[in-house]
Amino acid sequence: MNLPKTDTSLFQRLCFILVETSHPGNIGSAARAIKTMGFSELILVKPRFADALQHPEAIALASGAQDILDSARIVEHIDEALDGCEYVAAVSARLREFSPPILSPRVFAESMVQSQHAKIGLIFGNERFGLPNEIVMNCHALINIPANPAYSSLNLAQAIQLLSYECRMAADTGVPVAGNVGFQGQLATVNEIDGMYTHLEQALVAIEFLNPDKPKKLMPRLKRMLSRTQLEVEEVNILRGIANKILDVSKKQAMPEK
Repeated sequence: MNLPKTDTSLFQRLCFILVETSHPGNIGSAARAIKTMGFSELILVKPRFADALQHPEAIALASGAQDILDSARIVEHIDEALDGCEYVAAVSARLREFSPPILSPRVFAESMVQSQHAKIGLIFGNERFGLPNEIVMNCHALINIPANPAYSSLNLAQAIQLLSYECRMAADTGVPVAGNVGFQGQLATVNEIDGMYTHLEQALVAIEFLNPDKPKKLMPRLKRMLSRTQLEVEEVNILRGIANKILDVSKKQAMPEK
């Protein structure tokens, strides 16, 4: 029996996510940029204009990439855009104190070609304000584009064009895919990992390791540490099982003796 082949190339696995984009023209330019490099999935998170995909400026600057606009999705929250993603990277010129691992566009592209992630999200922020810290902190990587330190400002569409170009180059050069050595489980999605963090935080509060009134930087540091790994579903379940056991023991200890 011949099973249908599934296209697992980076062109099918990578989606471009734009958060709170202000200018419809940039959305059209983004559609043009990703289409010229062979990509197709575009997601908008709460753009400034409700009709952003039908706006005349977006259509004009898409310049032949109308099909990308037609198939693009608009969602209200970043969690909806990241649903199903196993790896997420944020693009930002501003570095953070508790940043996930920092990658150049080329290193990101090459690593994604070699990866087994079924779906990858690449997030770009608002033209003026960029991305909020809470989104960056929950990503697996922060992509920083090397530029002139005295003038590092890139237009949103330029940044998207640069990242999509590097991803195309990595995919076209046939970077060898790592062999399936040893056991490889299913990679956890971003939503599954977020749920694990919430569960773990509750357990740490229960044993008074984390003070919710003075949390300091404990959870950001834990997220930064774990973002350097590629958590699988079973590993997330193990951590949630540990958190669940901690909560059970804490609850029993808090109960008055009969």
